Amino acid sequence: MSAPPVSAPSVSAPRPADPAARAALLEELVAVARRAGADAADALFTEGTKLIVDHRLGKLEQLERAEAVDLGLRVFIGRRQAIVATTDPDPKGFAALAERAVAMARVVPEDPHAGLAEKVGPLLAGLELEDPAEPSAALLTERAAAAEAAALAVPGVTNSEGASASWRRAVVALATSNGFAGGYARTSWSVHASAVAGEGTGMERDSESHAAVFGADLEDPAAIGRRAGERAVARLNPTRPRTAQMPVVYDPRVAASLLGHLAGAINGGAVARGTSFLKDRLGQRVFAPGIAVHDDPLRPRGLRSRPFDGEGMPGVPQLLVEDGVLTSWLLDWRAARQLGMDSTGHAARGVSGTPHPAPTNLWLAPGTVTPAALMADIREGLYLIELIGMGVNAVTGDYSRGAAGFMIRDGALAEPVSGLTVAGNLKEMFLHLAAADDLEFRHGTDSPTVRIDGMTIAGA
Repeated sequence: MSAPPVSAPSVSAPRPADPAARAALLEELVAVARRAGADAADALFTEGTKLIVDHRLGKLEQLERAEAVDLGLRVFIGRRQAIVATTDPDPKGFAALAERAVAMARVVPEDPHAGLAEKVGPLLAGLELEDPAEPSAALLTERAAAAEAAALAVPGVTNSEGASASWRRAVVALATSNGFAGGYARTSWSVHASAVAGEGTGMERDSESHAAVFGADLEDPAAIGRRAGERAVARLNPTRPRTAQMPVVYDPRVAASLLGHLAGAINGGAVARGTSFLKDRLGQRVFAPGIAVHDDPLRPRGLRSRPFDGEGMPGVPQLLVEDGVLTSWLLDWRAARQLGMDSTGHAARGVSGTPHPAPTNLWLAPGTVTPAALMADIREGLYLIELIGMGVNAVTGDYSRGAAGFMIRDGALAEPVSGLTVAGNLKEMFLHLAAADDLEFRHGTDSPTVRIDGMTIAGA
């Protein structure tokens, strides 16, 4: 089955809200809250538009367009805080919204660490977060159809779980009573395909996806679909490996999960609570020499780039791990106060919740060898392509997850395997991690292929 041609983006619907206008509206709401008796206040606005097409077995399965507007007001009476949220941004309702929030704040318990940001920064520009083109439904349908057709054309693929193409635009605006007001818009485009190979109880599935801020940066849908099909076929007829200790190589798709565990362990909230296995390791070696981990909210066209965080702090690129040494926590202002430090500008939040620390564009720096060279000396090992379950203890670092992938024999990929468990401890795993040179920015949290020696494989 040949893939239909993919046409250029076409602009259609009118633009949603202007970020600067929404920031001005929030300044008005904050002023109303101060007049209602709040000692301090901030307000957050989000507006989202999305267009999603699902395509399966040559037919359009679903077309969805949705729009949503949310507004949240947070007020402080001393160290007491309360949040109210609404889907109606009409200024006529601001007085009632503020009065309700202030009344709530007067009766809640004090939080000694609560408060607005102690520093707010200028509104940064030049991040290229918004693609001016909005696609038509026809364009997204073509892309989803092209991805699925390419997957189905792979020999051995017997079915499709469908393909999808989507476009989203979000407006974010924030205003605070200590002098910050700003907003920005961001867009994202994505294509996903999922293929099935084999028959009956011997079926296997796999998928591929790609997301980008600009439609022009999106990978060819046919390439995405073809890779999904090839991956599904490669997984046919898996066996179970023997139980043993051996080197494990993580495909980039699953290697990124290790960065997720790192981000959780250096989250300032977890560190302040004492619930992180790295709580006492700041300034110490936690990875092998040469390993570096970056977090950069200012990367142009980054999927998680932003000019300011959820408290009005400017974005700052950071080297979280330098030459294997942990250099920083991820901090919002509440966690920073608990630890006697300053925020690192990592506050994330929604309209109905308080800020919390979270990473932005997070990646493991690439090494200097190819994936083939990274595994060349492995006589017997495991190449992971899928992880199952959430068997990670954030307090101790103990790690145990279901997995599937391929055996490595004499430095090359061999037979597919599934029904196994990989286990270790993240503290030791990080110290023995080595990286290949194949980093690609595809998901917001990204890693090259990595190798970790000495892991326990529980199989047959």
